[in-house]
Amino acid sequence: MSGRKRFFVSHINADNTAVLDGEEFIHAKTVQRVEEGTEIILLDGSGKEYFAIVSKVEKRSLTAHVTGENDGEREPQTKIYLLCGALKGDKTELVVQKATELGASKIGIFNSEYCSAFINSNKLERLNKVAREAAKQCMRSRAPAVEYFDTFEKALKSAQNYRNKIFACEFAHSSEIVLSDISGATALTVGSEGGFSEAEAALAAEYGFCKLTLGKRILRAETAAISLMTLAAYALGELK
Repeated sequence: MSGRKRFFVSHINADNTAVLDGEEFIHAKTVQRVEEGTEIILLDGSGKEYFAIVSKVEKRSLTAHVTGENDGEREPQTKIYLLCGALKGDKTELVVQKATELGASKIGIFNSEYCSAFINSNKLERLNKVAREAAKQCMRSRAPAVEYFDTFEKALKSAQNYRNKIFACEFAHSSEIVLSDISGATALTVGSEGGFSEAEAALAAEYGFCKLTLGKRILRAETAAISLMTLAAYALGELK
Protein backbone atom coordinates (compact mmCIF):
# COMPACT_ATOMS: atom_id res chain seq x y z
CA MET A 1 0.00 0.00 0.00
CA SER A 2 2.85 2.42 0.79
CA GLY A 3 3.87 2.56 -2.88
CA ARG A 4 0.59 4.14 -3.95
CA LYS A 5 0.70 7.82 -4.95
CA ARG A 6 -1.14 10.15 -2.58
CA PHE A 7 -3.51 12.96 -3.54
CA PHE A 8 -5.71 15.41 -1.65
CA VAL A 9 -9.42 15.66 -2.48
CA SER A 10 -12.08 17.94 -1.04
CA HIS A 11 -14.29 15.05 0.10
CA ILE A 12 -15.28 11.43 -0.43
CA ASN A 13 -18.74 11.02 -1.97
CA ALA A 14 -21.49 8.94 -0.39
CA ASP A 15 -21.17 6.38 -3.21
CA ASN A 16 -17.49 5.80 -2.30
CA THR A 17 -16.14 7.78 -5.23
CA ALA A 18 -14.00 10.90 -5.29
CA VAL A 19 -13.12 13.41 -7.98
CA LEU A 20 -9.59 14.71 -8.38
CA ASP A 21 -9.35 18.06 -10.18
CA GLY A 22 -7.35 21.27 -10.26
CA GLU A 23 -3.64 21.15 -9.46
CA GLU A 24 -3.90 17.71 -7.89
CA PHE A 25 -5.33 16.31 -11.12
CA ILE A 26 -2.62 17.98 -13.20
CA HIS A 27 0.05 16.52 -10.92
CA ALA A 28 -1.57 13.08 -11.05
CA LYS A 29 -1.88 13.02 -14.83
CA THR A 30 1.22 14.82 -16.06
CA VAL A 31 3.77 14.06 -13.32
CA GLN A 32 2.67 10.77 -11.78
CA ARG A 33 1.24 9.39 -15.05
CA VAL A 34 -1.90 8.11 -13.32
CA GLU A 35 -4.31 6.33 -15.65
CA GLU A 36 -7.42 4.18 -15.42
CA GLY A 37 -6.77 1.17 -13.19
CA THR A 38 -4.00 2.89 -11.17
CA GLU A 39 -4.18 2.29 -7.41
CA ILE A 40 -3.84 5.50 -5.39
CA ILE A 41 -4.41 6.86 -1.89
CA LEU A 42 -6.81 9.76 -1.33
CA LEU A 43 -6.59 12.21 1.57
CA ASP A 44 -9.53 14.39 2.60
CA GLY A 45 -7.92 16.10 5.60
CA SER A 46 -9.83 14.00 8.14
CA GLY A 47 -6.79 11.95 9.10
CA LYS A 48 -7.99 8.92 7.16
CA GLU A 49 -6.32 7.38 4.14
CA TYR A 50 -8.61 6.04 1.44
CA PHE A 51 -7.36 3.31 -0.87
CA ALA A 52 -8.83 3.80 -4.34
CA ILE A 53 -8.63 2.70 -7.97
CA VAL A 54 -8.90 5.23 -10.78
CA SER A 55 -12.03 4.40 -12.75
CA LYS A 56 -12.19 7.29 -15.24
CA VAL A 57 -9.72 9.88 -16.53
CA GLU A 58 -11.19 12.90 -18.31
CA LYS A 59 -9.72 16.10 -19.72
CA ARG A 60 -9.76 18.10 -16.49
CA SER A 61 -10.51 15.56 -13.76
CA LEU A 62 -10.42 11.93 -12.81
CA THR A 63 -12.76 9.76 -10.78
CA ALA A 64 -11.57 7.11 -8.35
CA HIS A 65 -13.51 4.36 -6.57
CA VAL A 66 -12.68 3.89 -2.88
CA THR A 67 -11.95 0.27 -1.95
CA GLY A 68 -10.95 0.69 1.70
CA GLU A 69 -9.74 3.07 4.38
CA ASN A 70 -7.32 3.30 7.29
CA ASP A 71 -6.56 5.82 9.99
CA GLY A 72 -3.31 7.62 9.18
CA GLU A 73 -0.46 6.31 11.30
CA ARG A 74 1.98 9.18 10.83
CA GLU A 75 0.04 12.09 12.27
CA PRO A 76 1.46 13.69 15.46
CA GLN A 77 -0.21 12.74 18.71
CA THR A 78 0.40 16.21 20.17
CA LYS A 79 -0.59 19.51 18.58
CA ILE A 80 2.37 21.70 17.64
CA TYR A 81 1.62 25.17 16.32
CA LEU A 82 4.51 27.05 14.71
CA LEU A 83 4.25 30.83 14.47
CA CYS A 84 6.95 32.40 12.33
CA GLY A 85 7.57 35.92 11.10
CA ALA A 86 7.32 36.31 7.33
CA LEU A 87 10.74 35.73 5.74
CA LYS A 88 12.34 37.06 2.57
CA GLY A 89 12.53 35.12 -0.68
CA ASP A 90 11.55 31.47 -0.48
CA LYS A 91 12.67 31.03 3.14
CA THR A 92 9.08 30.99 4.41
CA GLU A 93 8.36 28.10 2.05
CA LEU A 94 11.37 26.24 3.47
CA VAL A 95 10.08 26.69 7.02
CA VAL A 96 6.58 25.54 6.06
CA GLN A 97 7.96 22.48 4.28
CA LYS A 98 10.21 21.38 7.14
CA ALA A 99 7.64 22.15 9.85
CA THR A 100 5.15 19.96 8.02
CA GLU A 101 7.67 17.11 7.82
CA LEU A 102 8.42 17.49 11.53
CA GLY A 103 4.75 17.21 12.49
CA ALA A 104 3.34 20.72 12.82
CA SER A 105 -0.43 20.61 13.13
CA LYS A 106 -0.81 24.29 12.24
CA ILE A 107 1.45 27.05 10.92
CA GLY A 108 0.97 30.79 11.31
CA ILE A 109 2.95 33.41 9.41
CA PHE A 110 2.83 36.93 10.84
CA ASN A 111 3.89 40.50 10.23
CA SER A 112 5.89 42.20 12.97
CA GLU A 113 7.79 45.40 13.71
CA TYR A 114 11.07 44.39 12.07
CA CYS A 115 9.58 42.18 9.37
CA SER A 116 10.41 43.27 5.82
CA ALA A 117 8.73 40.47 3.84
CA PHE A 118 5.28 40.76 2.32
CA ILE A 119 2.58 38.09 2.19
CA ASN A 120 -0.43 38.35 -0.12
CA SER A 121 -3.21 35.93 -1.01
CA ASN A 122 -1.20 34.34 -3.81
CA LYS A 123 1.79 33.74 -1.55
CA LEU A 124 -0.46 32.30 1.14
CA GLU A 125 -2.03 29.94 -1.38
CA ARG A 126 1.49 28.90 -2.44
CA LEU A 127 2.45 28.21 1.20
CA ASN A 128 -0.56 25.95 1.66
CA LYS A 129 0.41 24.11 -1.53
CA VAL A 130 3.91 23.62 -0.12
CA ALA A 131 2.38 22.16 3.05
CA ARG A 132 0.24 19.74 1.05
CA GLU A 133 3.16 18.58 -1.07
CA ALA A 134 5.33 18.11 2.02
CA ALA A 135 2.56 16.17 3.75
CA LYS A 136 2.29 13.79 0.81
CA GLN A 137 6.06 13.36 0.60
CA CYS A 138 6.43 12.40 4.27
CA MET A 139 3.26 10.26 4.10
CA ARG A 140 1.14 12.29 6.47
CA SER A 141 -2.62 12.06 6.13
CA ARG A 142 -3.20 15.74 6.92
CA ALA A 143 -1.54 18.93 5.74
CA PRO A 144 -1.25 21.69 8.35
CA ALA A 145 -3.25 24.78 7.50
CA VAL A 146 -1.08 27.85 6.91
CA GLU A 147 -2.61 31.15 8.05
CA TYR A 148 -1.39 34.73 7.83
CA PHE A 149 -1.73 37.38 10.55
CA ASP A 150 -1.17 41.02 9.64
CA THR A 151 -0.21 41.91 13.22
CA PHE A 152 1.91 40.14 15.81
CA GLU A 153 -0.81 40.48 18.42
CA LYS A 154 -3.30 38.59 16.26
CA ALA A 155 -0.76 35.80 15.92
CA LEU A 156 -0.30 35.63 19.70
CA LYS A 157 -4.06 35.57 20.27
CA SER A 158 -4.42 32.60 17.91
CA ALA A 159 -2.38 30.47 20.34
CA GLN A 160 -4.31 31.27 23.50
CA ASN A 161 -5.63 27.72 24.03
CA TYR A 162 -2.24 25.98 23.90
CA ARG A 163 -0.81 24.53 27.10
CA ASN A 164 2.77 25.59 26.38
CA LYS A 165 3.50 28.94 24.72
CA ILE A 166 7.15 29.42 23.84
CA PHE A 167 8.77 32.61 22.54
CA ALA A 168 12.24 32.22 21.01
CA CYS A 169 14.03 35.42 21.97
CA GLU A 170 17.48 36.31 20.71
CA PHE A 171 18.13 38.82 23.48
CA ALA A 172 16.94 36.64 26.39
CA HIS A 173 19.74 35.90 28.88
CA SER A 174 18.11 32.67 30.07
CA SER A 175 15.11 30.49 29.35
CA GLU A 176 11.90 30.71 31.35
CA ILE A 177 10.87 27.18 30.40
CA VAL A 178 12.68 23.83 30.22
CA LEU A 179 11.96 22.51 26.77
CA SER A 180 12.67 18.89 27.66
CA ASP A 181 9.95 18.99 30.33
CA ILE A 182 7.03 20.11 28.18
CA SER A 183 3.97 18.02 27.41
CA GLY A 184 0.65 18.72 25.73
CA ALA A 185 -0.33 21.15 23.00
CA THR A 186 2.50 23.57 22.26
CA ALA A 187 2.79 26.87 20.39
CA LEU A 188 6.21 28.06 19.20
CA THR A 189 7.01 31.60 18.13
CA VAL A 190 10.04 32.66 16.07
CA GLY A 191 10.70 36.06 14.56
CA SER A 192 11.63 37.22 11.08
CA GLU A 193 15.15 38.16 9.95
CA GLY A 194 14.95 41.36 12.00
CA GLY A 195 13.96 39.56 15.20
CA PHE A 196 11.67 41.03 17.81
CA SER A 197 11.54 44.36 19.58
CA GLU A 198 11.50 44.71 23.38
CA ALA A 199 7.88 45.84 23.11
CA GLU A 200 6.93 42.67 21.21
CA ALA A 201 8.69 40.53 23.81
CA ALA A 202 6.67 42.27 26.51
CA LEU A 203 3.46 41.71 24.52
CA ALA A 204 4.26 38.02 24.15
CA ALA A 205 4.74 37.79 27.93
CA GLU A 206 1.31 39.40 28.44
CA TYR A 207 -0.20 36.59 26.35
CA GLY A 208 1.49 33.94 28.47
CA PHE A 209 4.50 33.16 26.29
CA CYS A 210 7.70 32.08 28.03
CA LYS A 211 11.04 33.29 26.68
CA LEU A 212 13.42 30.65 25.37
CA THR A 213 17.02 31.08 24.33
CA LEU A 214 18.44 28.92 21.55
CA GLY A 215 22.01 29.37 22.70
CA LYS A 216 24.72 31.99 22.53
CA ARG A 217 24.91 32.11 18.74
CA ILE A 218 22.50 34.19 16.67
CA LEU A 219 20.72 31.86 14.26
CA ARG A 220 19.21 32.75 10.92
CA ALA A 221 15.44 33.01 11.20
CA GLU A 222 14.78 29.88 9.15
CA THR A 223 17.39 27.94 11.15
CA ALA A 224 15.80 29.05 14.41
CA ALA A 225 12.30 28.06 13.28
CA ILE A 226 13.32 24.60 12.06
CA SER A 227 15.58 23.98 15.08
CA LEU A 228 12.92 24.94 17.59
CA MET A 229 10.33 22.85 15.79
CA THR A 230 12.71 19.86 15.89
CA LEU A 231 13.55 20.28 19.57
CA ALA A 232 9.91 20.63 20.58
CA ALA A 233 8.82 17.66 18.47
CA TYR A 234 11.52 15.55 20.11
CA ALA A 235 10.60 16.70 23.61
CA LEU A 236 6.95 15.85 22.93
CA GLY A 237 7.87 12.34 21.75
CA GLU A 238 7.10 12.91 18.08
CA LEU A 239 10.60 11.99 16.88
CA LYS A 240 11.13 8.96 19.10
